[in-house]
Amino acid sequence: MKPILVQTTTNSIKEAKKISKILLEKKLAACIQVSKIDSFYVWKDDFCEDEEFLISIKTKKENFEKIERKIKELHSYDVPEIISFKIDSLSKEYKSFLSQNC
Repeated sequence: MKPILVQTTTNSIKEAKKISKILLEKKLAACIQVSKIDSFYVWKDDFCEDEEFLISIKTKKENFEKIERKIKELHSYDVPEIISFKIDSLSKEYKSFLSQNC
């Protein structure tokens, strides 16, 4: 198993909770955190500053494409952030938890 962290953002806590719940129900993730953040970016040549919710999804690499499809299906943004990070190290116990839950 190759563990990864998938990250996306949304402007609605309701949408963040919906995405999280569905990914967990479908066993595509073992654990998800949602954090309120301030985002700064350029969209269509305009500087933007927004409150968003960062969704951090702990999963395994083989689930990435299914997670990507599900986020695109549920997300309200035209171009949602969907990125992943390789997890190089994790405890034996957490690795077991991850394996059992997704």
